[in-house]
Amino acid sequence: MSTLGGVAAVLFDLDGTLVDSAPDLTGAANEMLLARGLPALPFETLRPMCGSGARGMVGSAFGLRPGEDGYEALKNEFLDRYELRLLRETRVFAAVEPLLAALRAAELRWGVVTNKAERFALPLSQALELRPGALVGGDSTPHTKPHPAPLLEAARRLGVAPEHCVYVGDDERDVIAGQAAGMRTVAVRWGYLGQARAIEDWGASRVVDTPDELLRQLGLD
Repeated sequence: MSTLGGVAAVLFDLDGTLVDSAPDLTGAANEMLLARGLPALPFETLRPMCGSGARGMVGSAFGLRPGEDGYEALKNEFLDRYELRLLRETRVFAAVEPLLAALRAAELRWGVVTNKAERFALPLSQALELRPGALVGGDSTPHTKPHPAPLLEAARRLGVAPEHCVYVGDDERDVIAGQAAGMRTVAVRWGYLGQARAIEDWGASRVVDTPDELLRQLGLD
């Protein structure tokens, strides 16, 4: 398979792509269940929905969706609890560290585009010393993924035309957003993936199993 040639910048999703935040996201949801005298849910049950943040955790734990009675209060409680444990167990995926080091060594511009609000994304990025060239959060633009606006804003901040960017993520909406922004897309199998369609059906330019494979696709191995 040919490499992703002509890439001037790499944009990444955050949760499930660069960092493993599932222990703290699921921990906040289970704190809410236990506070109500309800049993905690297994980590394996909650992990696939971590890419959807508060919506995924409240939906999995309480069966409520945005707009339904009681959802907004539970979402706000979840976010408050999550903020208190934002970095208790969250870490950069160990195999991602060499990938980021290679990007820096090659002086290839890179950034983060996440639906996580800046309230969480900025301190998390700083504490984990990610040092992206641009970080666009879920409230940095009027739209969130799968709308292309956040990706286009990241490309603008990096000074790279969208067609010379590749967007890397672990959710189908990442692929949808990247395609709408005119970027090539990479879907990563090590992420949370959700519970909808299989990763092979998302239509990404590439599907990779490991960060090492992504490095090879970028021609940086």
